[in-house]
Amino acid sequence: MSEPAVRPNETTVPLMPCASVEETLAFYTALGFEATYRQTRPYVYLALRWSGFDLHFGPAPKDLDPAQEQAGGCLVLVDAVAPYHAAFVAAMRRAYGKALSSGRPRITRYRPGASRFTLVDPSGNSIIFIQRDEPAELEYGGSKRLTGLAKALDNARILREFKNDDLQAFRALKSAMRRHGADAAPVERALALGHLVDLATVLGEPADPWAAELRGLELTPADRRHVESELGQLPGLREWLA
Repeated sequence: MSEPAVRPNETTVPLMPCASVEETLAFYTALGFEATYRQTRPYVYLALRWSGFDLHFGPAPKDLDPAQEQAGGCLVLVDAVAPYHAAFVAAMRRAYGKALSSGRPRITRYRPGASRFTLVDPSGNSIIFIQRDEPAELEYGGSKRLTGLAKALDNARILREFKNDDLQAFRALKSAMRRHGADAAPVERALALGHLVDLATVLGEPADPWAAELRGLELTPADRRHVESELGQLPGLREWLA
């Protein structure tokens, strides 16, 4: 009798470390995940499900530091990322009164037209939602066709959306504003200042200086519409651009 053939119908389920059962369950159930299995003894094991995918969690190494956000990760490939981001933000607002955009846990911002975003959970795991048709020719090092502040904005986008490095994005934009801000177009300065406000808030840095400078810019109606389309999620943006 011949052996059964291997068939291409496998299912893979990520198994990530769990530093706190209570915090993990509280976060994921607030987002709408269903706990399909829960065990705390003799070792931790959690199984969670949302829509059509599963996340499993096991014991965390003794030296795990969730603050480093290097615990584990999972890529979730979807047809369109915007509805997922909107669903999680809505769930966070119901559970926490706001979208968790800083600290841990949190959800990274979603720029209109972007092809990915990340959920960071209490243990420092990253769940990255990626659009299936994300362009294969993405320039992960930043566009070579741009210069000055425009190039810095593109580099900051790469750092935030693909490398999850808000601190380096903040430093890069601050440096670029010092070097290129005076020569940049007002709309580019407004975008850079808006991102600096957002990043400062996420990182716990003072945001008022950037917001004050943003208020002082003279922008055309077209400029304001462009900035709002890019940074519309920022509280207070319309007031600063008025």
